[in-house]
Amino acid sequence: MTRLFDILFSLFGILILSPVLFLLIIIGYFDTGSPLFRQERVGKDKKLFRLIKFRSMDVNSPSIATHLVNASSITSFGSFLRKSKLDELPQLWNVLVGDMSLVGPRPNLFNQAELIIERDSKGVYAVRPGITGLSQINKIDMSTPQLLAETDAKMIQELNTLGYFKYIFLTILGKGFGDRIVK
Repeated sequence: MTRLFDILFSLFGILILSPVLFLLIIIGYFDTGSPLFRQERVGKDKKLFRLIKFRSMDVNSPSIATHLVNASSITSFGSFLRKSKLDELPQLWNVLVGDMSLVGPRPNLFNQAELIIERDSKGVYAVRPGITGLSQINKIDMSTPQLLAETDAKMIQELNTLGYFKYIFLTILGKGFGDRIVK
């Protein structure tokens, strides 16, 4: 049932938000010259996919976990995108094509070995990764792999249709944040 919601909401979101997406692409082009960011992430069944986001860091920033990146890599427009969570909007495409769900564990990088081991042991890769979920609204990021994997597993075990909508609405209302950045 959630896959049907994912398709409907992501398609609706892309159509309704297309003027905003277009505007952010134009501003992003002037900010970094490359407004969209694509990065290989680990998805369902540990299958790799290309995650799409609005670029919030310099083009030459290293491809490492966000909590390991220096804050000076973030552009001023990127800071706005992160605080407003608008950097996540292009992931609606990932949801539409089936790489992700609106609700699920945040997809990690293929080189986050400790997190992969923790998530694998708890069955987290049995579901599609998501844009938001229990960890995100509780401000648990990838800098704490064991806690993140435990929280993701708990969400997966308890997730139902009501919970799906709860996580979406709490995220829209501003609960939680993305991965922390080194100062």
